[in-house]
Amino acid sequence: MKHVVRSLLLVAALLAPAVASAQDWPTRPVRIVSPFAAGGTADILARMVADHLSSVFKQQFFVENRTGAGGAIGVQGVATSPPDGYNLVITNISMLVTIPVMNPKLVYHPTRDLTNIAYVAGAPVVVAVNEPSGIKSIAQLVALGKKQGKPLSYSSSGIGTNGHLLGESLGKLAQIGVVHIPYKGAAIGITDLIAGHINFGLPVLGSVAAHLRSGALVPLAHSAGERVPEYPNVPTLKEVGYPDLTTTTWFSLSGPANMPRELAERLNREVVAMVKKPDIRERIQRDGMITETMSIPEFDKFIAAETARWKPVIEAAGLVSK
Repeated sequence: MKHVVRSLLLVAALLAPAVASAQDWPTRPVRIVSPFAAGGTADILARMVADHLSSVFKQQFFVENRTGAGGAIGVQGVATSPPDGYNLVITNISMLVTIPVMNPKLVYHPTRDLTNIAYVAGAPVVVAVNEPSGIKSIAQLVALGKKQGKPLSYSSSGIGTNGHLLGESLGKLAQIGVVHIPYKGAAIGITDLIAGHINFGLPVLGSVAAHLRSGALVPLAHSAGERVPEYPNVPTLKEVGYPDLTTTTWFSLSGPANMPRELAERLNREVVAMVKKPDIRERIQRDGMITETMSIPEFDKFIAAETARWKPVIEAAGLVSK
């Protein structure tokens, strides 16, 4: 019995610093890595999260843009950092689902090497063209693809993104040729789309909200399950005959594996509280994003379900690297 008591005391002593650390955290600035270029949806959400957490915890949370390799560089940098809560990263469906399926030799594993803390927001992908094209509907875009005799070029914010997968899927379902032009973030691709260098784009709705309002870009349809209140005249892809293309590009907050559970749950609760704030919810919805709240176990199940959904699509498209 003495040996049992001694062992329990030893375990308690070993755990005490971690518990105290989680309770005292944060005592210095916290870095939130955004693995995308500045100005895109991920970057906007990262700064919203940083501002909210800075206010709540009375400590600076700052955003560091660290791009490259489809976001893998930024994610890997956080995955290999100490699990003490001072290094976090904005992740999304590409980093946690599609790219790991496409590249089995990826430098990080989306669940083994990360603590996936909270779902932040999701946004549909919009099929958009520039105003001078004269195209007003998906049907007209498909007709152009069949008429011109060469593949339609389309942009996305990178290989493995929802935009990439939707473009390939749209081409197959509509029986038209398409060629993917990946960009290192949304902003550059949107600039080329407005300039007419590509036929159509598949950006996240929030990334082009200002250009849709100005009329520089014309939205043909989006990938949400139902019409977005801020864009009541824009149909869903389901409405125009493509029900299998219903999806959102979601963004989340993650940290290194083995973060103290108490710390991760505190962060989860604060992200949930943030998206419930009326001013934040209004801003998010104005840019065509959709809020949803999940506990950590619920988010883990969501990631598993998304992986099960997209893996066969990726494999059928021949996008898994050998």
